[in-house]
Amino acid sequence: MAKLNIVKQGDPVLRKNCRVVTEITPRILNLLDDMVETMRDANGVGLAAPQVGILRRIVVVECTPGEVYEMINPTIVEMDGSQVGTEGCLSLPGKVGIVERPEKVTVEATDRFGNRYSVTGEGLLARCFCHELDHLDGVLYCDVADRMLTNEEINELYSDDEDDDE
Repeated sequence: MAKLNIVKQGDPVLRKNCRVVTEITPRILNLLDDMVETMRDANGVGLAAPQVGILRRIVVVECTPGEVYEMINPTIVEMDGSQVGTEGCLSLPGKVGIVERPEKVTVEATDRFGNRYSVTGEGLLARCFCHELDHLDGVLYCDVADRMLTNEEINELYSDDEDDDE
């Protein structure tokens, strides 16, 4: 496995539509493994293939440690409710926005073995699914954010998190 380079905002690859994966090859399997390693190394909870410069419809999500969703050709088939919360992105380091997302999302995808499956996520998991699948169509969370936080607000947000740890 190898850590991949995470593409940053401004790189045109982040604005492109990704191609469907038509065959699960050893290269696709290596990409899945490398994406999980890269996401974990960067302390992320999700990563989409275009974020590592690959224009394929592939995402990995791990909101709960050890519970990894590898999704090939994922599509959202059902959404319900609404939640508003903060989001960041490994491709937009140091930035945070307020984004409205569905509270509950059902995604259909193919796993690394070629099996189609369906998974329903609520709360943070639903937010992660929506965020990562947006990347596959060239959409960044800052495009759909109600507003981006100022540096002062971000500092306050993170200092509040540190206060909770004490």
